[in-house]
Amino acid sequence: MTFRMKYLPGFFAAAFCLAWSGIPTIPDVHAQTYPVKPVHIVVAFPPGGPSDYAARVISQKLAEYVGQPVIVDNRPGAGGALGTELVARAAPDGYTLLIGNTGTLSVLPHLRTKMAYDALRDFIAITNLIGGPSFLLVHPSVPAKNLRELIALAKKRPGELAYASAGVGQISHMNGELLKQLAGINLLHVPYKGTGPVMPEILGGQVSITFSTSIDNLQFVKLGRLHALAVTGRERLAVAKELPTMAEAGLPGFESLNWNGIVGPAKMSRDVVNQLNREIVRAIGQPDVKERIFAQGNFVIGDTPEQFAAFIRAESEKWGRVVKQGNIKLD
Repeated sequence: MTFRMKYLPGFFAAAFCLAWSGIPTIPDVHAQTYPVKPVHIVVAFPPGGPSDYAARVISQKLAEYVGQPVIVDNRPGAGGALGTELVARAAPDGYTLLIGNTGTLSVLPHLRTKMAYDALRDFIAITNLIGGPSFLLVHPSVPAKNLRELIALAKKRPGELAYASAGVGQISHMNGELLKQLAGINLLHVPYKGTGPVMPEILGGQVSITFSTSIDNLQFVKLGRLHALAVTGRERLAVAKELPTMAEAGLPGFESLNWNGIVGPAKMSRDVVNQLNREIVRAIGQPDVKERIFAQGNFVIGDTPEQFAAFIRAESEKWGRVVKQGNIKLD
């Protein structure tokens, strides 16, 4: 068929030429690349904790790289379950992400018979951000200068030594349970509501032992108000080289990290997951960001989605065994 352009008025001729050439006359919003609006990173805990720190330490750099604001959204409640569920039910479009950690993805699902989310099925791993050990701290009134002596003392006085945690299922609690199970000792668990009340209690001698994730609490060791016996990681920390690992101190097989990584709703696009992985790993690897992380006694991870997914499964299996053996429940 032959068309004579002279019979078409100017406007319609132009529209016809665009259509005939394959150029759309209306912008295709679906062709725009991710992201086109702010990205929210949900933290399932109040501001100031390790998960909040992990989110904020990368948010500014990530915003620069993706060209959109990255908003840290604190949604605390139910030991992290509320904020975690919110992301599990969010649209899988890459605009609502979660800082998942040891407790919310590896411990909490084993503590309750009914959970509003499935940690292994409702999320897709993007990358693990940072990890850090805990410090085994004891009050000076405890007559134990090292881990071996502490274990020997606990065996002589079963159930008498009390260890404080930030709550049932928190990493400080699970570290205490792992210590009990591997060493074959009986300690009294004293749970508190968060990390805030723990240090005043152990400094005052109301409890004897705790596992702290905060390097700031080593100041009390320098002042002689607490004794530090070991770190729970696989290796010693550069900022506290004098402290042995739990394995070096006499308890092989004890390894525990408080880790925080980025996950999203399970049905997110693989292209978006890979893009986020690249940009987040880039952000977490910047020298100034790494320096801030190291100064807090943590280290950068920045792994692949596949590696992080395998790690979450392994952590879930590990802490699931501890929960089961300790008969620990929240219901």
